[in-house]
Amino acid sequence: MTNKDEIDNNKYKLLGFENDRKLAIIMIISTGKIIKIPLKELITNEIIDNLNKAEIKTIYRKFYSHGTAPSAYEVNDRHESAWIVFAALNLLLFSLYIFTNFSAAKLFYLGQFDIIVTPGVFLYPLTFLVVDLLNEFYGFRLARKAILFAFVSNGFIFSLLSATSYFPGLPGWQLDNTYSELVNHVTSVLVASSVSFLFSEYANSYLLCKIKELTNSKFLFIRVFLSTFFAVVIDSFLFCFIAFYGTMRDSEIMHMIFVQIAIKMCFAVFNILPAYGARALFKKHINQLRSA
Repeated sequence: MTNKDEIDNNKYKLLGFENDRKLAIIMIISTGKIIKIPLKELITNEIIDNLNKAEIKTIYRKFYSHGTAPSAYEVNDRHESAWIVFAALNLLLFSLYIFTNFSAAKLFYLGQFDIIVTPGVFLYPLTFLVVDLLNEFYGFRLARKAILFAFVSNGFIFSLLSATSYFPGLPGWQLDNTYSELVNHVTSVLVASSVSFLFSEYANSYLLCKIKELTNSKFLFIRVFLSTFFAVVIDSFLFCFIAFYGTMRDSEIMHMIFVQIAIKMCFAVFNILPAYGARALFKKHINQLRSA
């Protein structure tokens, strides 16, 4: 089958570039003669009209990447907006993870349910939604990289905070002891949250992809709910036992686990509608890029 790009190209062929001199190497097909022409001249020359679409894109990409003109063409050609979304999802995952670790220092009592929780319990389920979206749009491999990025970045920040707590404080500064106590408390739950985060998010990511494969990419609500459910159970068990084993009775830890699972699942159910909405918007965006 003949390639359409080859039909468009019947006079000239792009062979390559001389990067140090910013020259394009062109062959005249009818005679086999090789000519070299500066990129700046080529983009205004009639030769470019007789190259195929792939060669024209390559020439413009090479020209714009040298900073001699605005880079809008190259950005659009690489679908940069899709990767901006990927970076935004990474940043959101990292921010939620940081928030849940810091908010562990704030306990509040819900009298009507007779339970003690942290603010992170209500927002942490959103991390599963973010990972679901990463899997849905970018695949299991990049989702794993995002999870690892959040984990490493979180550890790096708390390492720096722990180091600052050893700096000599200003005499009479009232917040010095409070700051050290806060950093020490947050750092103490870091191990528990890190282990639970890694295992639960990896489980969520793997199950989402496996269920997607088994259902032939149908029934989004099933894979979002099931993957989130198992991830929440794994996260709650690991975090509570690692963080409180030996300091609380097993019955109290189990009660805390069940409370966390119940709260997280109530919020996780609401992840289904945003997942559908985000998938629709992303598909629309991808279709626009393909038709551009």
